[in-house]
Amino acid sequence: MSEKLKVGILGATGMVGQRFITLLDNHPWYEVVTLAASARSAGQTYEEAVGSRWKLDVPMPEWAKGMVIKNVADVEAVAADVDFVFSAVDMSKEEIRAIEDAYAKTETPVVSNNSAHRWTPDVPMVVPEINPEHFDIIPYQMKRLGTTRGFVVVKPNCSIQSYTPMLHALKEFEPATVVASTYQAISGAGKTFKDWPEILDNVIPYIAGEEAKSELEPLKIWGHIENGEIVKAEGPLITSQCLRVPVSNGHTASVFMSFKKKPSKEEILDRWANFRGLPQELNLPHAPKQFIHYFEEDNRPQPRLDREVDGGMAVYAGRLREDTLFQWKFVGLSHNTLRGAAGGALLSAELLTAQGRITKK
Repeated sequence: MSEKLKVGILGATGMVGQRFITLLDNHPWYEVVTLAASARSAGQTYEEAVGSRWKLDVPMPEWAKGMVIKNVADVEAVAADVDFVFSAVDMSKEEIRAIEDAYAKTETPVVSNNSAHRWTPDVPMVVPEINPEHFDIIPYQMKRLGTTRGFVVVKPNCSIQSYTPMLHALKEFEPATVVASTYQAISGAGKTFKDWPEILDNVIPYIAGEEAKSELEPLKIWGHIENGEIVKAEGPLITSQCLRVPVSNGHTASVFMSFKKKPSKEEILDRWANFRGLPQELNLPHAPKQFIHYFEEDNRPQPRLDREVDGGMAVYAGRLREDTLFQWKFVGLSHNTLRGAAGGALLSAELLTAQGRITKK
């Protein structure tokens, strides 16, 4: 790319916004030119606004420290200087839908980490290796919005990345019933151990709204476009429980699955090892070389050991074995703030750019 695209980050001061900033540091295609956040942060430098609330292990990039934050509500002013934006704003769902649509109507593509638009019928919710064809809904959305280049795309819930890719790689065997219990890291709630000490020596057996997301979002990902809308798939039947556990990063899943056409263990491992998606074919900057990693060891995958394999942009599986009630069971893992959040949105943006859907204004 001869000239970098200019990028803005909406909600830049939060944990996901911070992750966007570190991932975009020295990006080969993109240059961050605008940071936006709430009115209380507007006018401050990024370093002043974030202060002691920097939540990542890696340091704040030097170029970000002195950038003056704009008010995310000043849509026209923020959009004027950028080719597209990443959205990680902390608002109500209604407010998020409204502000993301407002940015799109300024002819600014919005690549969102938020959940507010996930069930808008003409907004694609994409895992780039699984359903990139859903980007074909964008012209229908632009017609509704009255735009020529502005649109909204979203990424799915972070926890479903720990099992949905493995199921997708086995679609030819027709998954029928799935139990997926997820053990979710505290960074999924925007927390660290420093600001959430009560999670230590503890498990919280409820995360609001998470189980419905786990059971339904894969069905939209596996859905199809019909009459300008994405129609969710009818199956498989998924049931889930979601627990918050004292882990900093990395969502783990315990998965039981049955198929209409039962695969052998060798077939499952073959499909996982050889699964490739469009990001791998195009060699996108943040595409993992190997999307699904399988660990043979009985005690893997583990968040601490494995969550950053392939830059935290891969997904990880282990302990595949036959089950007494279901046909097969395994343990999955994904890095929730990399593949599951900012990294997944960034990979979507890279694919949209490679396809010519995000361009210079």
